[in-house]
Amino acid sequence: MVTYDATTESITVSVRPVYLDGQSDVMARRFVFAYFIDIENDGFDEVQLLRRHWIIKDDTGGVQEVEGEGVIGEQPTIPPGGSHSYNSFCVLPTFTGTMGGTYLMQRANGERFRIEIPRFDLKAQVN
Repeated sequence: MVTYDATTESITVSVRPVYLDGQSDVMARRFVFAYFIDIENDGFDEVQLLRRHWIIKDDTGGVQEVEGEGVIGEQPTIPPGGSHSYNSFCVLPTFTGTMGGTYLMQRANGERFRIEIPRFDLKAQVN
C-alpha cells in the first residue's frame, strides 16, 4: 500500500488508499475506494479537528467538494505526541481519480488554522 504524507504546523496527515474490488461494479461505473488516515500531533499544543474540506476529482474532469464538521461524526482532540486514526470511503465513476484537501484545526487557546490533507491517487486494482 502506498502512503501519502503532508506536515503542516507540526501535524502530519498520512493517507493509505485501497481499492475495494468486492464493492465496486465495473459495468455500473461504480468504483469504491477506502482510505485510512492517521493524524499525528508532533507539536506542543493540544489540537482539535473541527472541519474537513475534500476535493475529489475523477478522470472525466468531474470535481466534487465535500465540506463538513469533523470526521466520521467526531471532532477529535489530539494531545501533543498523540494521534487520531479513522477510515472512510469514496465512490468514483471512473477507474482512477484523486482526493486531497484540508482540515480546520483549533488549538486550546482558540487559535484556528488549516492543515493539508495530501493529495492521493485512487486507482482501481492498483492500490
